[in-house]
Amino acid sequence: MKTSRHYLMLVMILLTGATLRFWNLEVKPVWADEILTAIFSLGQSFDQMPLDQALPLAELEQVFTLNPNITCDQIRQTVSIQSVHPPLFFCWMHQWMTWLDFLPQSWVWKLRAFPALLGVGAIAALYQLNRVAFSPTAGLTGAALMAVSPFAVYLSQEARHYTLPMLLITLALLGLYQLHCDLYNQCFRPALWLGWVAVNGLGFYIHYFFLLAFMAQAGTLLVNFLSLKYVPSLHPYPASLRLGRSLGAIALAITGVSLTYLPWIPTLVSHLTRPETDWLNTLASSWLDALAPLYQLPLGWIVMVIALPVESQVGWIVLLSAGLMVLFSGWLVWQGAGKFCQLWSAPTTHFATRILVVFILIVLLEFLAIIYLLGKDISQVPRYNFIYFPAMCALLGAVLSPAAGQWINRTVGQRRMSQKKRLALVLLVGVISSGLVVSNQVFQKPYQPDLVARNMLVEPGKPLLASLAYMDVQDVALGLSFFLALKNESVHPLGKPSGFFALLARSQGYEKVWQALAQLHPPLSLPFNAWLVAPGLRQADYPAQLFLATSQFKTPAICLIDPENYHRLGVPYQMYQCQKQPEGKGQQPDIRP
Repeated sequence: MKTSRHYLMLVMILLTGATLRFWNLEVKPVWADEILTAIFSLGQSFDQMPLDQALPLAELEQVFTLNPNITCDQIRQTVSIQSVHPPLFFCWMHQWMTWLDFLPQSWVWKLRAFPALLGVGAIAALYQLNRVAFSPTAGLTGAALMAVSPFAVYLSQEARHYTLPMLLITLALLGLYQLHCDLYNQCFRPALWLGWVAVNGLGFYIHYFFLLAFMAQAGTLLVNFLSLKYVPSLHPYPASLRLGRSLGAIALAITGVSLTYLPWIPTLVSHLTRPETDWLNTLASSWLDALAPLYQLPLGWIVMVIALPVESQVGWIVLLSAGLMVLFSGWLVWQGAGKFCQLWSAPTTHFATRILVVFILIVLLEFLAIIYLLGKDISQVPRYNFIYFPAMCALLGAVLSPAAGQWINRTVGQRRMSQKKRLALVLLVGVISSGLVVSNQVFQKPYQPDLVARNMLVEPGKPLLASLAYMDVQDVALGLSFFLALKNESVHPLGKPSGFFALLARSQGYEKVWQALAQLHPPLSLPFNAWLVAPGLRQADYPAQLFLATSQFKTPAICLIDPENYHRLGVPYQMYQCQKQPEGKGQQPDIRP
């Protein structure tokens, strides 16, 4: 391929990836974890949140204002106390928001634009990984697969710290391959080894799961070096190989990365014991539950190449989508198995293939250890597959590359055309799947704030009071995501958002919540609807009636439960119809169920 044509194709791939990642960037609702990102990245904290009071939905945007004067050290202190994540991503995101403060776009667009841009950077990094490890054509193929991967597009449109570590892991794998080359050639490049140490050191301060990627890289270094040294039939090292020198270099690099982690280790240990991580705990009530991770992990691999609507769909669409995804994935495995075996056996590609395979296998073993030894089922969260997604994408790019036949036995045009057709079909399926992602048909936001808002607007002509009982910052973020979606949905005909929202503490039980609710005094005209989001509460435990004091009436409004408007989507939320009490019924509020 001519150089100019080659780089023109690379530019087209990057533009395609950017288009998919920035398409409908601010349309999808903001969910709880993105609220956490927004609060920390804007320089705010949950100590400044409007708690235990009724505020107009129109004032909700004031929560999401940028504080340009806050420092990274202040963000670090806030994150270490109010979150269970390292601070570096939030510091960089704050700087990004400061740079973009002059733009007229919404804060949601600015917040998601940073991960989207990093997602484009990951495409370029994967091109470089495959170009160096396999060939320039394999670099284009791997980059194209990542550009249209529905999983990569989904992560890139999340205002979370997934695409940044994914970019760094790709760079780390590039360095890992070159480290192996240095060991093979007995030619050590200090800048390369220091760069690998720096990338892995940074990754730990962006996402704790980067530690898994580093351990897998260290394991790959040791496994490949020792096996290739003592099993020369795999890929013989030169006779000049000096074992002690090579092991010393590996040990020094691993020690260097480990030393960069030491300042944050006490905080990591404290975060591991925090109740915010308890949601991942899994108690296998049956042998079927214990086996669930063994099929949930492969399901996560499928959505890396194809993702069709299976969420919030009617039964026949779910069955059709799931069937097509399984069939396509099976066809892809069948088509790629032979090419993978050829890559593994060919002297020119075995080295890079082996590195990627060993890295993936070690990460999967780490996942299984976390699931079955620590009791935290991370297989139920597909987004955590970002740890080994770059390696999977690089390997698939090498398998599907139209030049694969040339590396192995210089096949003629017929096979090359067949490979191009297969690649074109995979890319087409990826584009369709990514289109479904950006249109919110696939990878829908957890707790679906948009659906909650639509359910709460069952009577759009009535004003409403939406409240959530919170226990911790996660509950507060969840409530803010619901209220933000409600504000965007509930637009008054005159253009003013109608209704109020409230966050009420439930640390002392729900009896205190009912009492706090009765004292909110929202300036709402009767009749109005009141919605109560009550995490952990059963439907039968909602009171049959509540009394809400309003600023416009001397006697509290009586709010009667509406059994037809109870919903549960991760958390329960119930509607009450509030109206003026009949004469003589203004006694003390009765909050008994």
